[in-house]
Amino acid sequence: MNNLILAAASYEKQKYFLEAKFQVLPESIQEEVRILCVTSAQKLGCTFLMGFHEDGEIYFETVKGENDINFDEIGAELEIKEIFRVKKELLASLRVWFTVFFTQEGEQLKEELLKESKNDETLYKN
Repeated sequence: MNNLILAAASYEKQKYFLEAKFQVLPESIQEEVRILCVTSAQKLGCTFLMGFHEDGEIYFETVKGENDINFDEIGAELEIKEIFRVKKELLASLRVWFTVFFTQEGEQLKEELLKESKNDETLYKN
């Protein structure tokens, strides 16, 4: 599995994209991700991507326009660091969600929880 894009926003094209497989996220989380991507794209004047590495870590990426010689890469890096600082709770929740539903580690966790719940049902029946 490679990196997966969660969402992207383009300042130049004034468009927003949310990957279909992530549309199961609660509406409030989707809205927070949309606002984060759109405002970052506008602030930085670029295409702003938000996604997951295969281990569940969240990443941000900026893509400048072909002829954009004024793009501030240092400013973009600082903005991304600020997002990690300010949106710590949202990002931690997204990471846990992704780990549970999209990684092998999450599959193992779900299997263990299912076994435990079946054991609990057996205990309560006796």
